[in-house]
Amino acid sequence: MAEEAKGANGAASPAQQAAPPKMQIISQFVRDLSFENIAAQKGTTPEGKPEVKVQVNLDAKKRSETNYEVGLKIRIDSRVGDAPLFLLELDYAGRFNIENVPNEQLHPLLLIEGPRLIFPFVRRVISDVTRDGGYPPINLDTIDFLALYRQQLARRREAQQGETEATPQQT
Repeated sequence: MAEEAKGANGAASPAQQAAPPKMQIISQFVRDLSFENIAAQKGTTPEGKPEVKVQVNLDAKKRSETNYEVGLKIRIDSRVGDAPLFLLELDYAGRFNIENVPNEQLHPLLLIEGPRLIFPFVRRVISDVTRDGGYPPINLDTIDFLALYRQQLARRREAQQGETEATPQQT
């Protein structure tokens, strides 16, 4: 039966030769971490419910033929009214081995699946740091990286359209 899948010349069929896509985490690490406990430094304890703002940024870089680095940057600013409590900035990265992925699918794979795979570790670091800083641990909600990717593409399109409209056309 195995011989039936081979062609007339004994070579494997194209379906057998095409290797499946592969994405594997090689390593992950904290590139940079900053926790500024502003309220403690000032010796103040603001009263009231804190407001927490979270910003997320992504980046990806090719490191070698099949190795890529995906960065997930989180900035958390917590304050009560105008009084700052703390500022947390985390730059977390994952290195991935990616094989057999078409070029047109590589960008979304890196910026959607890469962050999705390292996010649980980012969440844990943030929770531990805020708890160790004397605050209730911040447990980030799951981030929809697909929606974030689509928003980023839409912003790029708008910026490109704005540049095109601002550039005078030569006739």
